[in-house]
Amino acid sequence: MDSLAPNLSEMQRTPLHDDHVAALREIGEERNYREGTIVAAAGSPMDRFIYILEGEIELIDPFTGEGFLPHHLGATQFMGEIAFLNGGKYTLAMRTRTDTQTLEVQRTQMLDLMTKIPEMSDIVISVFAGRRRRQIEANNSSLVLIGADVSAEVQRIAAFASRNRIAFDSYDLGSDQAADAASNCDLSKNGPAVIFGKDNVIDPPTPLKVAEELGLSLDIDPDEIFDLVIVGSGPAGVAAAVYAGSEGLNALVVEDISIGGQAGTSSRIENYMGFPTGISGADLVWRGHIQAMKFGTKFVMPRRVTALEKNKDDLFCVTLDDEQIVCAKSVLVATGVQYRRLPLDRLEELEGNGIYYAATDMEARFCQGTDAVVIGGGNSAGQAAMFLSRFAKHVHLLVRGNSLAASMSAYLSRRLDADPKITIHYNTEVAALHGGERLESITIKSPDEEKDIATSALFIMVGAAPNSGWLSGLAKTNEKGFVICGDAACADSPFATSHPGIFAVGDVRADSVKRVASAVGEGSVVVSKIWEYVKAEEGA
Repeated sequence: MDSLAPNLSEMQRTPLHDDHVAALREIGEERNYREGTIVAAAGSPMDRFIYILEGEIELIDPFTGEGFLPHHLGATQFMGEIAFLNGGKYTLAMRTRTDTQTLEVQRTQMLDLMTKIPEMSDIVISVFAGRRRRQIEANNSSLVLIGADVSAEVQRIAAFASRNRIAFDSYDLGSDQAADAASNCDLSKNGPAVIFGKDNVIDPPTPLKVAEELGLSLDIDPDEIFDLVIVGSGPAGVAAAVYAGSEGLNALVVEDISIGGQAGTSSRIENYMGFPTGISGADLVWRGHIQAMKFGTKFVMPRRVTALEKNKDDLFCVTLDDEQIVCAKSVLVATGVQYRRLPLDRLEELEGNGIYYAATDMEARFCQGTDAVVIGGGNSAGQAAMFLSRFAKHVHLLVRGNSLAASMSAYLSRRLDADPKITIHYNTEVAALHGGERLESITIKSPDEEKDIATSALFIMVGAAPNSGWLSGLAKTNEKGFVICGDAACADSPFATSHPGIFAVGDVRADSVKRVASAVGEGSVVVSKIWEYVKAEEGA
């Protein structure tokens, strides 16, 4: 299966060309560091591109202070990883092993240079992406999670980091590793915790706090007027972000959970062109995220849009969940849909403690040695069942209807039928949840019987509730909340809403095709109409 980036250990090393280095010299400055100097501390901003002329630089273990890896950066190599594009922060400190000379360029100037020299950009971004993949696979990070096995709060951090492709270490509560990490931070109580670096305990442990530590919660200039605000970063929103940036629009993407949206919860997508062996939804959209940042599109997360209004200057102003207001000339609604909550007693109480709405590597760890239950008859539910069958003792797929033919791709339904570790229960629904602090079993009901299944992992993947309430009535929606576009909205584009300047793409749009490929296509095509609208408004 394809991954988010090339394998760094298998990549052929391609140094920057002499003319690339010459271009760096024109806008950069040389610096000299003595042996043992911290060049970048964990949590410090990636505000400059650092190219090594002479000497060596190493990664440092955040807890021991020793060198982290057997290999080091030397002459003709450069520091950093993909967070550089969005102005993120270092997650591991870096120190000189010898007296070292560098050539350093301010980040904004480097990004501008990369747009002018695409061959150099290709080399830098490939290395940056490969380093992020290595960090994730080796759990090389100063971000440490303790107690995700027992704490829904810490699980939310794990899900946020995992789906945004952020490297972290996770230790079960009571393990030796957890005890060591806690002692390094001088934690007063041996409970669940989130740590960034040796002595920085993130309290309260929320995705926003983690994003702030990592530099993901972008500071937005309140006086900046964007050409376009894209609300939502699923496949449609990220595709629009790529094309908006490439067309020269000053665009901002606001995401309240993670890059990838609902597609990011899918462990494997096999019917998207160009990936014959499949790719996870999070990896697919993450690649688009990198492309968009390369073209200058900004991303801010986890921030939620709560309201939309039009001000006296005819600008659209979105209010974020921290009451900050961002204004733009146009708005793209790409908020998608969310899985529906079932009307079950104790559902909310057990969410994160045995009940999940995504099936990725992070959630799969809770299926070891137990039966897993998936509710749903669509592709997402089928993909989840196939993926979880690699970890669970057995997987039960509960389908409300009497077949999968209408809602699931044929290749996937055939695999489910053929897999001995998966049982499909038709005309079946969950009647009750049982357990103490965590889910222990469920009761399922069909026309023929009612029985209990022992499980500590229930995955709910049903329904499609649109995320459109924040539109504040500016654009028309149908009775279910999906945004009305095109002819039904008396608009001149299939993606234009009833209010000029507001567009909608992806699953949130009424009558859309619920497929990743169509969402990407819509996000790509809509930008031409947005560009026309923005330029017309500027010329008015």
